[in-house]
Amino acid sequence: MKIMFMGTPDFAAASLDALVSGGYDVASVVTQPDKKKGRGHKMSHTPVYEYAKAHEIEIFQPENLKKENFEEILNLQNPDIIVVAAYGKILPEYVLNYPKYGCINVHASLLPKYRGAAPIQRCIIDGEKKTGVTIMYMEKGLDTGDMLISDEVEITDDDNFETLHDKLAEVGKNVLLKALKMLENGTAKREKQDDSKTCYAHMIDKQTAKIDFSKSVRDVFNLTRGLYPYPKAQTVYDGKMMKICVSKPTDEKSGGVFGEIMRVERNSFFVSCADCLLEVLKIQTEGKREMTVADYLKGNTIEKGKILGV
Repeated sequence: MKIMFMGTPDFAAASLDALVSGGYDVASVVTQPDKKKGRGHKMSHTPVYEYAKAHEIEIFQPENLKKENFEEILNLQNPDIIVVAAYGKILPEYVLNYPKYGCINVHASLLPKYRGAAPIQRCIIDGEKKTGVTIMYMEKGLDTGDMLISDEVEITDDDNFETLHDKLAEVGKNVLLKALKMLENGTAKREKQDDSKTCYAHMIDKQTAKIDFSKSVRDVFNLTRGLYPYPKAQTVYDGKMMKICVSKPTDEKSGGVFGEIMRVERNSFFVSCADCLLEVLKIQTEGKREMTVADYLKGNTIEKGKILGV
């Protein structure tokens, strides 16, 4: 089975590693073009590019998948199947219809829930207790294709975007290999998605990252961990941006104005939400590195009574 792999970030690189380690014939990799990254704005390869280069797999980085840019590559490679994991662009119909075994996608949610761009972050933000990885056949709609196989992952209060991402990447590797075995031996069965049970995982933007302290303490806590370590949930303290990196919900009734700093202790400070206080343990202030509140307070002050977000 000749495979073309299409993917971009670390999550996708894990699935590519599963294929290579599993002895599959990964003939080529398609990934996003290099982008400027960091303060120096140096051009940077994608994690999938770096993995493919290290394993001497042929790499393609088309600007888009229009026929004039990609059809010739597809014909030359002639894959039996295309495996997609967080590639970052919608595949046109001529690509979806090309391979003998079709195109399958490694999607980081339990479909039909959390179709779309940011399923890992959104399920944490929404307070879900479980998520998972679904291998699905790709079709014209966005994450609407028939499902092949899935596996669940528990979400705990200790999870953030980074830890859940890593859990799902590992599960994705295993479930992808199971799906390919099913396709090879002819036991794969298609299961249609129930569209009535879907929800869309919208891309994370600046508005998403803004903390609304008029929400419950659990809602604010879920936002901070769903957006950590990137891009981080943010508010304003004394007219300047403050990102809340690590927090903890309490059962202590708030009693203050939404966003009011009710108490400052040696290692943390407590902020009023709609119902209870949120304990803030790690922050990043404007122009500074991320640090614990304990370290921040060694050279700075956080004043009781100040209101965040104003």
